[in-house]
Amino acid sequence: MSRWTRNIQGLLNLFLESRCPLCDRSTNTEFCLDCTRQLQRCQLTHPQQSEQQPLPIFVWGSYQGTLKRAISSLKYENQPQIAHPLGIWLAKSWLTSPLATSQVIVVPIPLHANRQKQRGYNQAALIAESFCSCTGLKLQKSGLMRQKATEAQFNLSPQQREQNLNGAFELGIDFCYHRPKMPVLLVDDIYTTGATARVAAQTLQKQGIAVCGMVAIATSQGHN
Repeated sequence: MSRWTRNIQGLLNLFLESRCPLCDRSTNTEFCLDCTRQLQRCQLTHPQQSEQQPLPIFVWGSYQGTLKRAISSLKYENQPQIAHPLGIWLAKSWLTSPLATSQVIVVPIPLHANRQKQRGYNQAALIAESFCSCTGLKLQKSGLMRQKATEAQFNLSPQQREQNLNGAFELGIDFCYHRPKMPVLLVDDIYTTGATARVAAQTLQKQGIAVCGMVAIATSQGHN
């Protein structure tokens, strides 16, 4: 490489650099190297959760530390770019699991229209986009619709979560007239008690649509 070419490349790298959304260090990727390492430490050793669950659940990491901070920034600090690496990491881990299959359609858990308008995007849909870009799976963003503006789940008990989600979902426009021939794989950012997964799956199953499981970035349930 000539000196002139190296100088041009150096200038391009300077202009292309951005700030890490978690620590504000300069970086030319979504996260700086240090934050990437901290996030990778949150990855679970055994990501599959299927015991005593109505659906197979696959989660990438533990909802704590830097991963908790990243998801909070994604959802509440207008940092949609965070969804891309998280979705890719989830996809790569899922592809190596016994649950991986090409015979599914990916559907993100939807936000209510008012909340999505306020936030500007649905974080689960962004995660699903990068997940599908890595796995090659088909994405149906509007397979489900949230018709009820539910209360935030994190302060609710398991019973209150079920009540809060009662009647929350209905079939989305993608599936209203054309039922999928393959089962659905749900995508969300956080898996806690499983209430969201159960209610979303039941909504689809009542319409004759099979659901094979859910994948999520993080779980608050203790395991490794």
